[in-house]
Amino acid sequence: MPDLNADYEIITFAIGDTKAGSKMGKLQVKNIKTDGVLNCILWEETLNRTDPKIFRTGNRIKIISGTYNEKYNNCLVSELELLQEAKLGLDEEQRDELFNKIVTEVNNFKDKKLSEFIISLLYEYEESFKLMPAAKLMHHNYIGGLIQHTYECIDIAKNVLQKCNDKLDEDKVIAACVLHDFGKIFEYKVDKETGLIEYDEDFRKDWRTHSQWGFSICMNNGFKDIAKMIAAHHGRTDWGALIDLDDKDAEPFMYIIHHIDDLSAKFGKISIADLN
Repeated sequence: MPDLNADYEIITFAIGDTKAGSKMGKLQVKNIKTDGVLNCILWEETLNRTDPKIFRTGNRIKIISGTYNEKYNNCLVSELELLQEAKLGLDEEQRDELFNKIVTEVNNFKDKKLSEFIISLLYEYEESFKLMPAAKLMHHNYIGGLIQHTYECIDIAKNVLQKCNDKLDEDKVIAACVLHDFGKIFEYKVDKETGLIEYDEDFRKDWRTHSQWGFSICMNNGFKDIAKMIAAHHGRTDWGALIDLDDKDAEPFMYIIHHIDDLSAKFGKISIADLN
């Protein structure tokens, strides 16, 4: 039997509808000591008397009352206690600093048409770009996560380009770093008070993924190589890529953003816990 007095860290939380039309919370938590994962359900009555802020990703909690299944890997929760509140994400000063660094990189492009195109997007969507997470769960899942991930990708790219700059167009690679996840400003919604992240269902009605948004806007503005890098950055079609890098016709430059993105996602500030 597991430790029923264990402290947990919240991994993810979502609210859905039951067949009866009532609300149901799905909460996934990680045991602080063992890293074991526990899946929890909260009925509408429990949700109504629980402060929504307790469900923030990264919060440390204790299950005060609940009913476990035989394997103790699922729990119907009736009461929680907040032990330690996680940060919401990067503060405003940090987000502003990263935004200015990205703008500086783009302003330094030799290709002024490309520079003007990206600068116009950055300032048009500045507020959303600074606030959005880079993911709901997998990496950089906090306020400011997208801009953090974007700058990490630029930083990694600049180091890679020192080794193979004669084979890659620096402006295009940095541009793809900026735009490969830019569509996430439409794909996600984040609550500035609680830090909770949800998918924007309106976006999903019109677009397949954020990659499709980035690919489309680059193609429509004549930046085909950047569009291809964005389309391939998830690597395989079953991982969400529009272009599969296992395709024998994939050009060498199309691989670069996939590997840069993967390095940031695995070794950067990958979760809210890294900010605490």
